Amino acid sequence: MNLVLINKTQNHDFKKSLIKSLSKKFEKVFTEIKNEISNENKTLNVLNKKFNFNFKTKDLQKFKKFKIIAIIGMGGSILGAEALYNFLDKKIKKKVYFFNNINENKIKNFKQKYNLSKILFIIISKSGNTIETLSNTYALKILKKNSKNIILISEKKNNALFSLSKKLNLFYIEHKQYVGGRFSVLSEVGIIPAYLMEVNVPKLRSKILESLKIKKKNFLKKNTIKLVQLINSKKFNNLIFLNYVPNLEKFLFWCQQLIAESLGKKNKGFLPMISNTPKDHHSLLQLYLDGPKDKIFYIFSYDKQSKEKIKLIKNTNFINFLNNKDLNTIKKAQKNALIKSFKKKKVPFREFKLKNFSEETLGELFSYFIFETVVIGKMLNINPFDQPAVERVKIDTKKMLS
Repeated sequence: MNLVLINKTQNHDFKKSLIKSLSKKFEKVFTEIKNEISNENKTLNVLNKKFNFNFKTKDLQKFKKFKIIAIIGMGGSILGAEALYNFLDKKIKKKVYFFNNINENKIKNFKQKYNLSKILFIIISKSGNTIETLSNTYALKILKKNSKNIILISEKKNNALFSLSKKLNLFYIEHKQYVGGRFSVLSEVGIIPAYLMEVNVPKLRSKILESLKIKKKNFLKKNTIKLVQLINSKKFNNLIFLNYVPNLEKFLFWCQQLIAESLGKKNKGFLPMISNTPKDHHSLLQLYLDGPKDKIFYIFSYDKQSKEKIKLIKNTNFINFLNNKDLNTIKKAQKNALIKSFKKKKVPFREFKLKNFSEETLGELFSYFIFETVVIGKMLNINPFDQPAVERVKIDTKKMLS
């Protein structure tokens, strides 16, 4: 396994009868999930090894010549590709820009810096009508008839992007209707950018069913039961991602959306927040340790030593403890000191230890959090696949602009 998880949520005691009841519920949910993976009309089918993509790689060959890629999208339509680029940055040789918000200065600077006809634009919106995505696309002024540097991805129905693809004769790929945005990273939405970034896609998808294996299933079961108990206790409202791995930052933003939109219903759920460490030791750690006891922490780490070591100038006695240490060793000491405090104060936490920065590791991370989040939602009697409150805001926004 490319991922090691150390779990210390067991500091909180729960009734054995409740654990037994949740254990039975888990088995039922687990069977449901396995069936959904096999069902071509269910969201989790994206995790099927035989998932049927709506494109052929030969049709994408003509786009591989582009050295610069710009991806336009919002939320689940773009976060997965950002996570890929951030995590595998040493392997990806192409320059990739992400337009994931409305930022007038960013668009202005981009247009001034580049000849936009030399850039590949991948425009993604499940609905085909996402306001920010359409606004950025039109602001960039890239839509021209028969353009050979544009890929559009949306549902194949009456919407803006699909209509544009037909009107302007642009390359179009169908977004499956049953795959929700935040679960789409392993579908066309994430795999097409991955392929064009020259990521090894077979490796990325090779470990995505690891959590369903017998030993991994028991691991998943223990974790989901504990997390359901913590949510139901209503004592823990905040989930803090303590990130000691800079290459994971964009993955954690993907994870933030997954957890917030999937579980934030019926007055339940965690508020997931990314806390980059050790920087935040100097701004938020006091609150984490001595503030309200309403937080659970996920620690993300990578403990491999680096080759570059610190060599001190002579007669620097006050910091001799740093001599001959590499930066990762220093960061590990800071992390372990924090864990020591967590244990002393009985703060619930989990540590995810990365073994490497491979496609397999990232694929396993994506799928593990999808499995865990869906299981928790179903065990809480929450639909993890919808986002009704968000849809209401989208409708009201369009009304105000009309």
